[in-house]
Amino acid sequence: MQAQIPAQDARNSIVPNTDTHFTMPAYRSLAEWESRKAHLRKQILAAAGLLPMPVKTPLHPVIFGRLEREGYSIESVYLESLPGYYVCGNLYRPLGPSSKHPGVLLTQGHWTYGRLENSPNASAPTLGASMALQGYVAFSYDMTGYNDMVQTPHAFGEPREQLWSFGPLGLQLWNSIRALDFLESLADVDAAKIAMTGASGGGSQTFLLTAIDERVRYSAPVNMVSAYMQGGDFCENAPGLRFDTSNVEIAAMMAPRPMLLVSASGDWTSHVPAEEFPAIRKIYELYGQAGAVENAHVVAPHNYNKESRAAVYRFFGKHVLGRSGYSYDEKEIEIERLQDMLVFHGRPLPQGALSYDQVFEKWKEVGTGAAAGVDDRNLLRETLKYTLGAEWPDDVKTTIDGQRILLSRPLRKDRIPGLWLPGGPQIALVVDPRGAETARQSALVQDLIKRGRSVLMIDSFQTGAAVTPSDKSHRFFLTFNRSDDASRVQDVLTALAFAASRSPGGVELYGRDEASIWCLFAAAVAPINLSLHADTGWFRGTDQDYLHYFFVPGIARAGGVSGAEWLASQKEGRVR
Repeated sequence: MQAQIPAQDARNSIVPNTDTHFTMPAYRSLAEWESRKAHLRKQILAAAGLLPMPVKTPLHPVIFGRLEREGYSIESVYLESLPGYYVCGNLYRPLGPSSKHPGVLLTQGHWTYGRLENSPNASAPTLGASMALQGYVAFSYDMTGYNDMVQTPHAFGEPREQLWSFGPLGLQLWNSIRALDFLESLADVDAAKIAMTGASGGGSQTFLLTAIDERVRYSAPVNMVSAYMQGGDFCENAPGLRFDTSNVEIAAMMAPRPMLLVSASGDWTSHVPAEEFPAIRKIYELYGQAGAVENAHVVAPHNYNKESRAAVYRFFGKHVLGRSGYSYDEKEIEIERLQDMLVFHGRPLPQGALSYDQVFEKWKEVGTGAAAGVDDRNLLRETLKYTLGAEWPDDVKTTIDGQRILLSRPLRKDRIPGLWLPGGPQIALVVDPRGAETARQSALVQDLIKRGRSVLMIDSFQTGAAVTPSDKSHRFFLTFNRSDDASRVQDVLTALAFAASRSPGGVELYGRDEASIWCLFAAAVAPINLSLHADTGWFRGTDQDYLHYFFVPGIARAGGVSGAEWLASQKEGRVR
């Protein structure tokens, strides 16, 4: 079908980044939104290195150093989110008769002292104590690299680590899952009433956990949900996290559970009352729960100050405590000495605590175990698909001018040039890393023509005639944009979809040299039968191989070449 193909490939001309202004998509029905929500949940988990979910190991929590104050107590806590890796924090509890209390997770932004920050702009100890005084059991825990969390720095995630989805966002999300496991396991916590709140980076942690774990029934992300800035820190970004989405859509995944959006006039949330809040409320309206989401707008710079905290107390009081018209005036609390609040002040890490390199190896071990435990081809195919950010296009537009062909997915506005040599009914797709013209001159293509094949050759992303200047300088580029190699796999899939629509008897797929790996992964995730001819014996699947020949963040965690080989083995004509 002849169609209008974009003059430029949108993957080069439209490069979203942290400061792009995103527009929340409109959803016409609850079913449409639920489908999108399920997709986004898996996308977040894949970006975090948690798809499939690792096996949870015993937390071995240690609670000690109890301090009793007027109406509440504070205890120090450390627990193992991974064997030998410790999450540290403080547990604030109400004093009084023993009973079940609502629980609340308190996450931290990038304040200097993390969970111990005490300033007019943000006081984590005041928040924790005030929650306990209102009847909550509150667990306040730190981000990686803060206070007691010394086993890993706050900023990490070099390319080799990215192959395994090892970075602060994924590790912190896992820590939050385990912190939630800990909180709901406490005898004095009502597991059916778990809330969560945090500001800035803690707001990011809040909406990421609520997006993937519905055990959090109430939330209040503070000064973070924005269409204008998506988070500027390593712990708020991971490759693949925001493919075709933004924090506004991720935050909306809380629906229909009650959520308060706290915004401020002096930061990137200044537009929330007029833009982000109405957009998210439309999602709640799909559930008939428009009243379950609210916005509190504070005239202040970036903060979690007294006024913002008061708004959260009111909202949680209304929804968690069930008290209409509830309000709470913070009391003056005693700010404890840092050494009394720190878990490992004056004491060593537990025996067997892992070094940074050992934490990375443990992450790889649990990830490999989770991937190896997948004996369902559909589940493995799904994991690879989300890691690649790949899709099987429903519609491929084409223009054909003599032997030249252009392919495009209309919704994605991409542009794939190539050569099309019509012949018999059987179509062969040939992919060469140097481009379509080089493929045409090969003995392989000449032989296919002699055998009566119709031959399609493409210039995969940034190869051959598709080489185009592209700006990859934005920080966290891969959070929003696919790697070149992932885009090349997508181009093979798009070309396969075109070929399959014209060759009901099946398609032959030939991958030459480095393109053999692109074709292997395309064959692995393609939902069609095909005959794959790709010699991948030269590719050993080491980290160095991936870094040099097939850089796709998360690919080793998702099963890598061995997983792709297993999936492709069901295809016809597998040739090594």
